[in-house]
Amino acid sequence: MLSKINSLGLSAIQGYSVIVELDISNGLPGFDIVGLPDTTVKESRERVRAAIKNSGYDFPMQKITVNLAPADKKKEGAIYDLPIAMGVLGSSNQVDLSKCDDIAFVGELSLDGKIREVNGILPMIIAAVDEGYRTIVIPEGNKKEAEVISQINILHVKSIVDIIEVLEGKKQPIYLETRKFEDLINQDRVTMDFAVVRGQKTAKRALEVAAAGGHNAVMIGPPGSGKTMLARAIQSIMPDLTFDEAIQVNRIHSIAGTLADDRRFIAQRPFRAPHHTASSVALTGGGTKLKPGEISLAHMGILFLDEFPEFQRNVLEALRQPLEDGVITVARASGSSTFPARVMLIASMNPCPCGNYGSSVQECKCTPFQIDRYLGKISGPLIDRVDIQVEVDAVPYHDLTGKSTEENSAQIKSRVEKARAIQRERFVEDDIYFNAQMDAKQIRKYCALEKNASDFMESVYESLNLSARAHSRILKMARTIADIAGVSEIAIEHLAEAVNYRSLDRKYWRR
Repeated sequence: MLSKINSLGLSAIQGYSVIVELDISNGLPGFDIVGLPDTTVKESRERVRAAIKNSGYDFPMQKITVNLAPADKKKEGAIYDLPIAMGVLGSSNQVDLSKCDDIAFVGELSLDGKIREVNGILPMIIAAVDEGYRTIVIPEGNKKEAEVISQINILHVKSIVDIIEVLEGKKQPIYLETRKFEDLINQDRVTMDFAVVRGQKTAKRALEVAAAGGHNAVMIGPPGSGKTMLARAIQSIMPDLTFDEAIQVNRIHSIAGTLADDRRFIAQRPFRAPHHTASSVALTGGGTKLKPGEISLAHMGILFLDEFPEFQRNVLEALRQPLEDGVITVARASGSSTFPARVMLIASMNPCPCGNYGSSVQECKCTPFQIDRYLGKISGPLIDRVDIQVEVDAVPYHDLTGKSTEENSAQIKSRVEKARAIQRERFVEDDIYFNAQMDAKQIRKYCALEKNASDFMESVYESLNLSARAHSRILKMARTIADIAGVSEIAIEHLAEAVNYRSLDRKYWRR
């Protein structure tokens, strides 16, 4: 007897519909799975057999053929265990599947019939909504990451027996209760606050501009000057995720399996801080199953690279294209996948091997050759893609121990949110979110300068020998600074501040 069960598959971070066709016929006992299954899918034969028996049902000793349609897409993972098991029970007339035409099944089986959580449940639920399914059956352990999806009935179950009792009417279905996205945002706030960072007003202002416009930034200064603390505090002034942004973020983390142990829906912007020994694959993505890397896991959030020059040269150079395009395509012999990578890069570094070059407190002991070699680990094309370059010197004693009140993150965030609101309204028809994403056409449209400001920019361009990319980035930053000020026209003072954030380019990399 032939049965068809609805399920779902994954391609990069997108879900798609999969029909599990199962036929039981007379002949020598066998269990074949076709439709481009990987090794994990093929191993489901043993999991399904044991799970059915240990759940109190009979496993048919006949020829069983399973087809995963569409047959031309590779199927990976243990997500098909549950639909295959339901197909076996339906084809052997042990379970009535007549009411399952608009129900999709996803889940991994343990040998005792329990259903284990799987990675990628969120994009599969979204695909189920797009396919028009009325209900999706998911593992109990995945319910929290799906609690903001209200367009479909989500039935979370612990075992095969639970599903069958619902289908037979012996148990009432208990669907997942959805939660408001706003409630999730308020329950998960960042604890690090700018108020605990003493001094460093210039760096704080630079990071405020970075957060308001989504600009990349690098902090340069001696050890112990507070660079890492500033980087971690910037998460507290980032604007709240919108619902659409949160869905994008959770798609990626659901696929990668990097959600917290309780698999909660992520409602805050990601903050990823890989160690400087990370490989190129770890940062950009890849591996046997083409999983997203750190730059994609930081999508819509912050990628913090501490000890910037200590990363391998090829690892840093791999960032150039995704920083420019906002996506990264990972190609391997087995196929290719494109992952989103719209991140705000925050980097910190020492100015030389000893860390004291340019310090007002300590004397640098490095030779010019050592300094040039150290800074040369970061290429010109890469540093050109970093909008803001700010110097962070040692904190004076009176600033460190003074009783003056530092501005807290809530105050800074309010200005950032207002600037972002201006940008969302400005770009409502441009399909971008913030100033740093503007292309050449949008820069000409939204960053037009008055005559005196244009003359100032021309003199700066020639005197600092800027590249065309640096010129564009200065205009983007000036636009952000004007947004923070709440004015529509870019004035000379906005340009001057933006130019100041590029002055270290000449001091360190173009000496």
